[in-house]
Amino acid sequence: MKLRFSTDGKIVETRFTPQPVHSGFINVTHGGLLATLLDEIMVWACGVASQHFSYCAEMTVRYHLPGRPNREIKARGELVENKRNRLLLAKGELTGPDGELLATSTGKYIPVKDVSFASLLEDFEGSPEELKAIFGG
Repeated sequence: MKLRFSTDGKIVETRFTPQPVHSGFINVTHGGLLATLLDEIMVWACGVASQHFSYCAEMTVRYHLPGRPNREIKARGELVENKRNRLLLAKGELTGPDGELLATSTGKYIPVKDVSFASLLEDFEGSPEELKAIFGG
């Protein structure tokens, strides 16, 4: 998806503009793509806040309005609770270009064990400067 993230250290945000090829129905962005965008924003929010990369164990999505091709979507995620670095609870939301709520989500994330945070950062797309801007340092 080639997403680029920004953060204030707590909230993580990105923007994505779906194309017509991302449609599930005519002029409606596929719900699976929206769920993927929510998963991405929540996992990055967990990473920023906890300094641990994690994977999704459970995710709930509530669709409010359809996303539309060629209309920018703003994704916003936040770590809600860190249960002793064993389970991370996050929430996410997608809004359209006029601020309309498209979808909300909650997720449970499990930190990746036995892998250093630095080595996981090396595996992600983007420049070292972009990663430093997201994670600090």
